[in-house]
Amino acid sequence: MDEQRPLPTLDARFDSGNGQLVDVEPGPPARLRVLIEPDRMPASSEPLGDSAPPGEQGPAPFRQWFHFRVHGEAGVPVEIVIENASLASYAGGWTDYRAVVSEDEQHWYRVDTDYVEGRLRIRHRSPTGTFACAYFAPYPLSRHAGLLARAQGHPDVQRIALGRTVDGRVLDALRVGAQDATRLPLWIIARQHPGESMAEWFVEGLLDRLLDEADPVARRLRAHHQLWIVPNMNPDGTLRGHLRTNAAGINLNRAWQEPDPVTSPEVHAVREAMLRTGVSLSLDVHGDEALPWVFTAGCEGAPGYGGEWQAAQERFRERLRVASPDYQTRHGYPVPPPGRANPVIATNWIGGHFQCPAFTLEMPFKDNAGAPDPVHGWSPERAARLGAATLGPLLAHLEDAAGAATA
Repeated sequence: MDEQRPLPTLDARFDSGNGQLVDVEPGPPARLRVLIEPDRMPASSEPLGDSAPPGEQGPAPFRQWFHFRVHGEAGVPVEIVIENASLASYAGGWTDYRAVVSEDEQHWYRVDTDYVEGRLRIRHRSPTGTFACAYFAPYPLSRHAGLLARAQGHPDVQRIALGRTVDGRVLDALRVGAQDATRLPLWIIARQHPGESMAEWFVEGLLDRLLDEADPVARRLRAHHQLWIVPNMNPDGTLRGHLRTNAAGINLNRAWQEPDPVTSPEVHAVREAMLRTGVSLSLDVHGDEALPWVFTAGCEGAPGYGGEWQAAQERFRERLRVASPDYQTRHGYPVPPPGRANPVIATNWIGGHFQCPAFTLEMPFKDNAGAPDPVHGWSPERAARLGAATLGPLLAHLEDAAGAATA
């Protein structure tokens, strides 16, 4: 009599983990039935109204991020069925989507995935038996801590604690470049939505180039200008495995007009710092669950938008398009009518308050439809290279601003 194979198991109780195992069927292939757990709901849930992008229908809880480990046998196929995929915040984003897996949690690649009758089915035959599976390659707090430590060792970097999160963690910023700069600085923030991990991969790539002593663009930026970078606006949500909210259940990118220092202290701290320093240009780095492109949403709907403000914004976009073929300007979000931008969103509040170019930079969870990669899709490496490519357009903007100031 053949000995029965042991059933695979699942674990998600770790940094950025999300996934609840509800059943295992022996197969073959063995089938793990899994639920995505929702973000924590705020104490008083309000409909999201006009501030919600397509698919964001509050006050239902946010859910879409998943990250777990499967422990099975080497070479034995398994099927993971996410039973509540139809309840995801952006269920339309499952179309043409493929999950990522990794045996070493360093190199991530795409595997067969389909969305049928409200369930997301992921199939994999792991050469080692144990593998991680995620919505996108995670950027856990352990790597975040390493990025900050590596950056602060550079003589042109100062690590600054802007405040505390809901759970009491330090909210870190990196001030990079000339400490006595008289011109307004750039501001780059990432991961207001913690499940959009590609945003911090972008920041890692940008920082690696910015601190490269042999790179002439980086050297000029550090010598003559100043950048403020917040690599992770939402470390609490990252640890908890949330898609979009902090530990109080607040969507930080809907809290910029009047941030509550108790329920959205992360936004309150960054906004106060911006008010002290001023802003020449801002990038708020995100990922979009549904759209398969890299694009930016600007602050066109902010009151008074036009003239040199508009020209500077369009120059930056064109420079980024030339710097990185992964970026394009044909596809993206609808542009709001003049004066109708929602000021609770970071890009709209920053651009409107400082009368400066401000962008929400979006990357896909799937692949870049304009430049597909059948093995990796959109990946940490591509996000990092996009971050590095952004330095040239950022420098050009600052040099334009310096020239205008002295003209």
